[in-house]
Amino acid sequence: MNLKDKYNSLQKILKKLDKVIVAYSGGVDSTLLLKVAVETLDAEKVLACIAEGPSLPQSQYLQAVERAKNMGVDVRTVKPNELANVAYSANRADRCFHCKLHLYGILAGIAREQNFNCVICGCNFDDKDDFRPGNRAAEVFGVRCPLMEAKLTKEDIRNLSRQMGLPTADIPASPCLASRIAYGLEITEQRLKQVGEAEEFMRGLGLVEFRVRHHDTIARIEVHPKDMDKIMGGANRSRIVEKLQELGFKYVTIDLQGFRSGSMNEMLSEDQKQRSL
Repeated sequence: MNLKDKYNSLQKILKKLDKVIVAYSGGVDSTLLLKVAVETLDAEKVLACIAEGPSLPQSQYLQAVERAKNMGVDVRTVKPNELANVAYSANRADRCFHCKLHLYGILAGIAREQNFNCVICGCNFDDKDDFRPGNRAAEVFGVRCPLMEAKLTKEDIRNLSRQMGLPTADIPASPCLASRIAYGLEITEQRLKQVGEAEEFMRGLGLVEFRVRHHDTIARIEVHPKDMDKIMGGANRSRIVEKLQELGFKYVTIDLQGFRSGSMNEMLSEDQKQRSL
């Protein structure tokens, strides 16, 4: 299937669903899904629901809400308290499942109350081959994945986003802040805040795609090899160390392998992954 065929397939899927709640985060995938849903079904048949909490940087939340409102769609903010769930805060390999289960349960309730036919999310076709425990939570509540069903890959989604003039077309992927915390280390609001503030500081130095990984007393920074000099040269190195130690890290390290999405999953065995899916 070419990109036009996949787009047409996406529209057909949405038309059959007719009235939907979009689990919206403001990222590349959910923004395109929301845009196509609004254009296909009309705004009154679409509700964008975004979760506000410590695992989403406030700046990203505000940008996401503004983008959705610019599409003329209603936006509803929900405030799930996933940190109160020990199964989530324990931060085992299935953490994402418990987070999504909590969120999708809230959205399914809103759908029932307000007579929406379905909750849809932005999982894409590439996610089928990735370690995504949250996909199991979607099955529990019957959450549909129209992008995945239409076989739209991340590259397809970026191409469509450019064609539609969406500001998210080329932004880097930005999973929730909990994904930066090493498995087995309890997720707390304080640790999420440490990561969020550390990454905001690094972003202010001109970095675009990177991660600050939380290993208790150690901050492990991942950047692309081309950006190594940017954080090691001049005054930036001492500034980074000073800021991250101010945030509570005792040691600040650079990962010589460089940036790679989902690097925390490298510490999981195949058995742990399979038991979490």
